[in-house]
Amino acid sequence: MDNMKRFETISDYNAFNNNETLHPLVNVVDLSKANPRQGAKMYFGFYTIFLKEVKCGDLHYGRYTYDYQEGTLVFLAPGQVAGMNSNGETYQPKGYALVFHPDLIYGTSLGRHIQEYTFFGYQSNEALHLSERERKIVLDCFAKIEYELEHTIDKHSKRLIVSNIELFLDYCIRFYDRQFITRDTIHKGILERFEHLLNGYFQTDKPHTIGLPSVAYCANELHLSTSYFGDLIKKGTGKTAQDYIQSKVINVAKERIFDQSKSVSQVAYELGFKYPQHFTRLFKQRVGSTPNEYRMLN
Repeated sequence: MDNMKRFETISDYNAFNNNETLHPLVNVVDLSKANPRQGAKMYFGFYTIFLKEVKCGDLHYGRYTYDYQEGTLVFLAPGQVAGMNSNGETYQPKGYALVFHPDLIYGTSLGRHIQEYTFFGYQSNEALHLSERERKIVLDCFAKIEYELEHTIDKHSKRLIVSNIELFLDYCIRFYDRQFITRDTIHKGILERFEHLLNGYFQTDKPHTIGLPSVAYCANELHLSTSYFGDLIKKGTGKTAQDYIQSKVINVAKERIFDQSKSVSQVAYELGFKYPQHFTRLFKQRVGSTPNEYRMLN
């Protein structure tokens, strides 16, 4: 899996999979037309969504192995690399890949809101697992896009293609929301582990050596990607992960402020703030009074 295949254009990827190029910026690729192959690393210069229908090895994405099985959707943004490790065995790809270049969506509603589809940013193991009914909806969206690609291009083509891609992605948001609810065995206890992680953090010298705990640090410690972790915390608490961390910092600060032997600056440094004034600003924003005012009032 050392040699990387690079696909900068849609036509490059079409050719690799023995599919015709009907539009230079978008296609629904039928992977069953591809020649049998072995696993390899692949770079994609465009948005790619796989609906794979065969388990053909472990899918490596970033530093992790994707939680990947038959009938799952896998999302890649432009510039990302994914690798299939088939352990040297040859396999026949099956399923579909929706591929579209960023140039297709510039100036459209989808182009303005593409960053809201956070599953393109996941870098660990958050594939979307589909029910049979959801799979049929996905295939119906793909069929509508294919219909437009096979239709003679006219002034309506781009709008209809992009609208159907956006509709498909909106369905995926709904499916992910369902997955957050139903995959309790995977997500159970994340909040408790997050709370335990923060409690332990402030009982060590990590604030001195590392600084304030970041969302990325906490996600990594919990073996989740940053964006997926953020979604979990938001859905579980109604707060962003950053907001949750800041609330914990303030709660710890309230306890330590009552130690009269320490100045406010010392408390700030102990919590991981580089500059005491930043601590004072956050404290006042959260509590309504400065640390010194809070200490005197209480």
